[in-house]
Amino acid sequence: MNRTVFVTGGAGYVGSHCCKAFAQAGWNVVVYDNLSRGWADFVKWGPLIEGDILDQDRLTQSMQACKPDAVAHFAALAYVGESVTQPGEYYRVNTVGALNVLTAMRAANVGQIVFSSTCATFGVPQRTPIDETHPQRPINPYGWSKLFVEQMLADHDAAYGLRHVALRYFNAAGADQDGEIGERHEPETHVIPLAIRGVQHPDYSFTILGTDYDTRDGTAVRDYIHVADLAEAHLRALAYLNAGGASDVFNLGTGSGTTVQEVANAVEAVSGRPLSRSAGSRRPGDPAALVADAAKAARVLGWVPTRSNITTLISDAWRWHVQDAAAGAATMHANKGGQ
Repeated sequence: MNRTVFVTGGAGYVGSHCCKAFAQAGWNVVVYDNLSRGWADFVKWGPLIEGDILDQDRLTQSMQACKPDAVAHFAALAYVGESVTQPGEYYRVNTVGALNVLTAMRAANVGQIVFSSTCATFGVPQRTPIDETHPQRPINPYGWSKLFVEQMLADHDAAYGLRHVALRYFNAAGADQDGEIGERHEPETHVIPLAIRGVQHPDYSFTILGTDYDTRDGTAVRDYIHVADLAEAHLRALAYLNAGGASDVFNLGTGSGTTVQEVANAVEAVSGRPLSRSAGSRRPGDPAALVADAAKAARVLGWVPTRSNITTLISDAWRWHVQDAAAGAATMHANKGGQ
């Protein structure tokens, strides 16, 4: 195929898994990442250009130099709570940064982009499951920062013919089934890695935030989507645009939800270890259930998740976290031995 995709944020969790899928499908991958929240060891499927999306000159020059056929834009800040206390940073990095990417694309004559959006653009659900026509009323700066980008994409299509696919995913989880990369955040706030931390470290108590929701066991329901399935959706979105597809948006999820208590039970079952649990207060604004209607992605992109049942998802995550912990311990031992 000999086509090139320029991947901002390709050293991050979802971005790196997508880079692997792109490369395996024959795309040349170029990663652009400042490594502030990504990991250099996750860049395995193409060169890394260290750069910030807020550096317009470096971004534009890098894109012009590699002459990509498409852009996949992941670079962003993605902690909801942090966005509430630091809204300026979220609008600067997520919204202004995306505008810089679009500006660089125009300068480099790149006409198509796949954008990493989020279900946070919907806010509190008025109905479940949530399809693409659901009203978008974010309740935090993170959701607003991504929704503004969706609007910018639509405006750039209308004005310049720059085509896009925006993928609104629900709860990304899991790890590469080959064990090459996985979910690593600093700090870690995601449910499944925290539950895995609890079975790895018996002195750590897994806190369930809210046990009085109107759900089957009182804990919040979320639609967990395997990161490998997300990568397949991004690959199909690239192919769709490459074939001349019109700009569009798609929700990505399984259409069924799992409670936090069920996640904890599955982590115990997969690991064969007990998980100490404690009950905490609900987080402000957290809805009882967030579940996607992904029928449109199936119909238009031909995308259907295949690894997102909770046992497979947690098994892949558990295997990678065990491996990553062992690698970290070995590195620490080697460093101590060299002092």
